[in-house]
Amino acid sequence: MERILVTGATGRVGGNLVSLLVDAGYPVRAVVRDPARATLPAAVEVVRGDLSDPDSMARAVHGLDAVFLMWPGIAVEPRTVRAITAGVRQVVYLSTDVADLADGEPATGFHQEIERLIRDSGVRWTFLRPIDFAANLLAWSGQVRQGVVRWPYARAARSLIHERDIAEAAATVLTTAGHDGARYVLTGPEALTHAELAGIIGEVTGRPVRWEEQDPGQAYTQLAAAWGNPGFAAARLAAWKSFVETPERVTDTVPRLLGRPARTFRSWVQDHLGDFG
Repeated sequence: MERILVTGATGRVGGNLVSLLVDAGYPVRAVVRDPARATLPAAVEVVRGDLSDPDSMARAVHGLDAVFLMWPGIAVEPRTVRAITAGVRQVVYLSTDVADLADGEPATGFHQEIERLIRDSGVRWTFLRPIDFAANLLAWSGQVRQGVVRWPYARAARSLIHERDIAEAAATVLTTAGHDGARYVLTGPEALTHAELAGIIGEVTGRPVRWEEQDPGQAYTQLAAAWGNPGFAAARLAAWKSFVETPERVTDTVPRLLGRPARTFRSWVQDHLGDFG
């Protein structure tokens, strides 16, 4: 039975993955920055580690078979990736919907950099590439409580995925054969416009939610300040604009991996009613 390390074990995807693996009887080790503050199942071995510290990650993977790797928005540390891949036989990396790089082609984001490092390591690997998390719409929670969502591009059609589906896909890839070298693009079951998503939140929460179109320039100013990354804010706005004419794609990856339809956005809202308070 595979012995598995989970990074991001206290997050939305990692936390669900830990529970799934423990319930299935797999030995799980979770790496966290502060073990004293981590709330995880009793069966989980919790160790201290930090992705910016290669030595700590080399210790964390010692004696294990596989790693679920989630890299936060910090600088890529090649020595950390090498320490992880040198210590295990399999890496499942939670990436995003990025293009494959040709040899020598410069990366346009950190996910591509990490994918390349993993590919070049010689370890068995699988990349999970979710289009976008439904949980990112928790950014609307304060506005939902006020009864209005002010956001740009009402007609941008999104195929958001429930974090539980990502976790179940990761568990499947980690514990079953036939996924080496796969690049799985994960989406929800349909593309819904921003305005439709806001309406569903209102229906499920029992709070009527009105859509108010926001000027993209104003949205850029607010998002660049909130995220601390003007380039990322500009990229997201450009993507949302493109989804008005060309909806975000929908894949059949979740049904193929899990043998059932992907969870709907409505079910995601039901699972997060407390977050919309």
